[in-house]
Amino acid sequence: MTEPPSDSAADNDVVAPDDARSGDAPTVPHWETLSSERADWMILFRPRYDITVHPRSGEHFKRLVLETPDWVNVVARTADGRYVFVEQYRFGTRTLTQELPGGMVDPGEEHGVAARRELREETGYTAERWTYLGCVQPNPAFHDNHCHHWLAEDARLTEPQELDSGEDIAVRLLDEPAIHAGIRSGLIGHSLVQTALARALDLRQDR
Repeated sequence: MTEPPSDSAADNDVVAPDDARSGDAPTVPHWETLSSERADWMILFRPRYDITVHPRSGEHFKRLVLETPDWVNVVARTADGRYVFVEQYRFGTRTLTQELPGGMVDPGEEHGVAARRELREETGYTAERWTYLGCVQPNPAFHDNHCHHWLAEDARLTEPQELDSGEDIAVRLLDEPAIHAGIRSGLIGHSLVQTALARALDLRQDR
């Protein structure tokens, strides 16, 4: 996906409910945004520079936000209890990783639809039983998006992969011991993969 997200800077704003704050701790006020300047779309995100006001001192600060489409990843389990993983080279760490199938939500696409599409395109697997596992904020310090986790049960290989020209992905079927071993070794080290897995498996032994 190469298209930029909506111009609305508030599309992904999330405000914690009052009951999410602990005890009698003082409330942290919101920072007012005086202005925003957007840079060019950069394939994966668009930088935005906000001029904000410190709510206690009144001092102005320039803050960087990366406007980023939402992401999805899929915990796909086959009928025999194995899990569908993708193995690929990651340019940031310059290493091979094993991850859950996933990717960007296209403009106007529902994240559940994106999850089904990404599983099918990256692995050729499809499933009829889907459960939403919730979402996380990948890095709210400077990202404005969410990563949606989905569980696909009784996944079956039904189609060939449909990879983009810049992708090189091998499909791996891992049982639970292999997943735990991968986490401990660092081969399964992607934080968003682990947050999705933690909603389907007990990862406490992998500390």
